[in-house]
Amino acid sequence: MTDPAVPEGIPARTLQVFGAGFGRTGTLSLREALVRLGFAPCAHMLENVEHPERFALWGEALRCKHAAEPIDWRPLLSGFRAMVDWPGAYFWRELAVAHPEAKVILTVRDPERWYDSIRSTIFSLPEQSGAGRNIARNHIFGGHLTDRAHCQAVLAKHNQAVQETIAPDRLLVFDVKEGWDPLCTFLDVPVPEDEPFPRANDTAAFQTIFGSGSGSRSSVSP
Repeated sequence: MTDPAVPEGIPARTLQVFGAGFGRTGTLSLREALVRLGFAPCAHMLENVEHPERFALWGEALRCKHAAEPIDWRPLLSGFRAMVDWPGAYFWRELAVAHPEAKVILTVRDPERWYDSIRSTIFSLPEQSGAGRNIARNHIFGGHLTDRAHCQAVLAKHNQAVQETIAPDRLLVFDVKEGWDPLCTFLDVPVPEDEPFPRANDTAAFQTIFGSGSGSRSSVSP
């Protein structure tokens, strides 16, 4: 059951599935898998990097969240059948309440490997002002990016809250290493034949996208 204290919000009618997992838990691999399974388009942090005007919309969603006001999801998500990664994962409660028929996927990863990955990628980006750009840094981790134990505790608390709040028949706790079978069973779609599960956005790929030679992308902080 979702939290009755969360304002219902205005749904984006096209949204069928969204991810509640933190960045660096296989979210880009999941995005590619969802697209392959027919849940396209699927929003991801990269959608915001490619269309930076979206950050202002996330800023308004953040304002509504902190003011306990309903969020209108239509400007951000109309037309999208799925969404994964940040900033969306920060709004999992609001998304779940506004879209009661949408399925929820919680991507999980070994916490040691997750922290090593996020420290060398997202946490290494320069901090920028502007609502929507620093949700992970400031609102999720409270700025304590170099504190491994703190960040892992935040991850564990988040994962526990999702599993305690979302009804089991609506939630898939998913490690992308498990491949197609649990995902396809959960979404009630056929398993792609003779096709490996996508493996995307490793550290090297992230640094290619957001690294110092990538212009404006290097300054965007999820």
